[in-house]
Amino acid sequence: MTKEFLNEKNIPFQDFDVASDMDKRQEMIDKTGQMGVPVTIVEGSDPIVGFDKEALSKALEISA
Repeated sequence: MTKEFLNEKNIPFQDFDVASDMDKRQEMIDKTGQMGVPVTIVEGSDPIVGFDKEALSKALEISA
């Protein structure tokens, strides 16, 4: 749902598969303290765990 939301809003993003990329998995755990996905990191804001339309909109400064 996060990818769909970002695509709908024409927001470019990088997608990492933490199931197969151990370095990115460890980075995610270090930043969030957990293994829940998705994790969305917007520069200048706290990591967003799970799909949270309102938090994403606020972090990206766009309308939901």
